[in-house]
Amino acid sequence: MKEYLIGTGGWAYFHIPGLDSLTAYSRAFNFAEVNSTFYKIPPLEMVTKWRQKVPSDFHFAVRASRAVTHESKFDVTHEAVEALGKMKQICSTLKAEVLHLQSPPSLKLTGDKLERFLKMVRSVDFGKTEVALEIRGKQGTTLASNVVETMKDNGIIHSVDVSKGEMPAYRSDTLYTRLFGRGERNIYQPTDRELAEIDRRVLNSGSGRVAMSFHFVRMYKDAARMKMYKQTGKFPKITGFTGADSLKAVLNEDAKFPSTKQELVESQGWKLFDLNKDERVHARDCLEQLPEGTYHHRRSSFG
Repeated sequence: MKEYLIGTGGWAYFHIPGLDSLTAYSRAFNFAEVNSTFYKIPPLEMVTKWRQKVPSDFHFAVRASRAVTHESKFDVTHEAVEALGKMKQICSTLKAEVLHLQSPPSLKLTGDKLERFLKMVRSVDFGKTEVALEIRGKQGTTLASNVVETMKDNGIIHSVDVSKGEMPAYRSDTLYTRLFGRGERNIYQPTDRELAEIDRRVLNSGSGRVAMSFHFVRMYKDAARMKMYKQTGKFPKITGFTGADSLKAVLNEDAKFPSTKQELVESQGWKLFDLNKDERVHARDCLEQLPEGTYHHRRSSFG
């Protein structure tokens, strides 16, 4: 694989004292998906500053405004055409390599409707920026054959969530994946094995490069774990401890007591802790083994 880009859906919550968020973020990762553009189109002056804050070899992708997709319902409207023109300006300014579009979950796309929409997209010269389409809803994993052909004929990347076992319906030079995981509302941490499986899948995809955008609730840490794995072949520890001490450190972050066993499983089970120096597992695996009851203190419960 020629390029392996690892990043997250934005940098706003990446904090290092003395540095603004994007500058700090660009020292840790080589890629970012600009997620905020879906909700609000930023002024070009702000976009220009973003590009100036990162190294010349830093990579951007841009999430298309909802005016292009969700508000228009994939119809060719004046508002959609206007918003798409602004997306072109943003992509050009950032030297973005991918413009990501997403269909509303409730919208059932047909080949004809998609073809009309893509004609609008094709009418805009995006230069070197590729267009990726993520089809939400039940169609996201099994696309109708006419939809697949329409996307292929128009040179569209099929964007999927590899962390949920999805793979593109056809091969593109770029594999673009937005990772949300198997938890509800992206509240989840992938285990070492899950990250290694994601890596295996993308390497076997046949694509020349992968752009991987993490969206888990702890996306910065999980993206950093993947980056470390690619650099060293090993995953870093979550805490400075192992076993019960690691679990207690994880619970100490925000677990509330008294709590029932079920409450602990539901609120804390998605987190990882260091079972030993070589393996991270979900807290759920340990918490579900507790006797039923109400737990009043971390020390007495998990010591």
